[in-house]
Amino acid sequence: AIKLGANDYMEKPFDQIEEVEALVEHLLDYPEAPGDADIQHLVGKLGLIIGESEDMRHLLTLAYKIARKNINVLIEGETGSGKDLLAQFIHQASRRADSPFIAVNCGALSESLLESELFGHEKGAFTGAVKSRKGVFEIAHNGSLFLDEIAEASSATQVKLLRTIETGEFRRIGDEELRRTNTRIIAASHVNLSRAVEENRFREDLLYRLEVGKLTIPPLRNRREDIPLLVKHFLNVHQSSLIFSDEAMKILMDYSWPGNIRELSNVVKRAITFAEGEVSLMTPSYLPEKMNNSPILLENQQLDQIKGSPLESYIDNWKKGIVQLWESENETALDEVLLRVKELEVEVGRAFVTKAMKETMGNRKAAAERMKISTRQLRYLLSEKS
Repeated sequence: AIKLGANDYMEKPFDQIEEVEALVEHLLDYPEAPGDADIQHLVGKLGLIIGESEDMRHLLTLAYKIARKNINVLIEGETGSGKDLLAQFIHQASRRADSPFIAVNCGALSESLLESELFGHEKGAFTGAVKSRKGVFEIAHNGSLFLDEIAEASSATQVKLLRTIETGEFRRIGDEELRRTNTRIIAASHVNLSRAVEENRFREDLLYRLEVGKLTIPPLRNRREDIPLLVKHFLNVHQSSLIFSDEAMKILMDYSWPGNIRELSNVVKRAITFAEGEVSLMTPSYLPEKMNNSPILLENQQLDQIKGSPLESYIDNWKKGIVQLWESENETALDEVLLRVKELEVEVGRAFVTKAMKETMGNRKAAAERMKISTRQLRYLLSEKS
């Protein structure tokens, strides 16, 4: 109902008539969409950019409404799209804003370390446990727990998470005492969890518990109208008076952005680093080489419009760039390296999809069979990997 425009909702049973009356009176007094001022305040506080995209405006309005309810939330979106910022927005907009907000990346820890991080452990519970330690379910009591990349959690950890979410109870590793927690779960994944359930990589019952309130962040390529505003924001963050030329801005607008907002931030930072002290107007020469050469493969493009450099040439250029980073004596951010690896994955996938589509004269079913994937996966590659 909220997704379709309802301002609020109440959970059954309606046994507190005073709550119903109070809500109705509030909506009669404030018939406009609730929380507009609060949303703008939180957006400024967290550095979120709504932009001109109607999808983003609707997303934040929906996120604000969901935040006010004591329900778990699942955020899906591609890598670099801003899932962590949206999680913070939900926490700050909730009635738990004065309590802790704790974030854990499930993909960054081994199974044993993740279990200890979540539930804590007692002294001597395992080798290296020299003292007792609280887990984040205790630390985030009455607050919010952000579980990033939840799909990376092992099956055993998923079972324990499900039990804790269902009962609000958990045990530290090596302890028999049953503890309780009142923690709101905000989970995030760049993986489509429904598809992961179909592939037996994620528990269906856990997914049901997490996606009570589900939000999907649109990729940057689907809201290109926001790119100039985002670029201006990142220039302001770095206190730079530089501006991008019209030609450079067009390249930014046309690029596919596999790394989304995080990649855009890195591109702006890189351009500032190279241009500062040299020019006041940044031309395409200050953008990464791949942005000047890389084609965009959109699902609604005609097949004969697909253009691009050969895969071999792209890989050669990519390899040279990685080798330069490896041999550089300057500090190299690991995020930048991993982003380039992600870009390689996208470009290689794009090349093989293009080749298969050309060889089958645009027949998706035949192209999917040739690549030994489902037509559903092919549609995903066309829409999500380009």
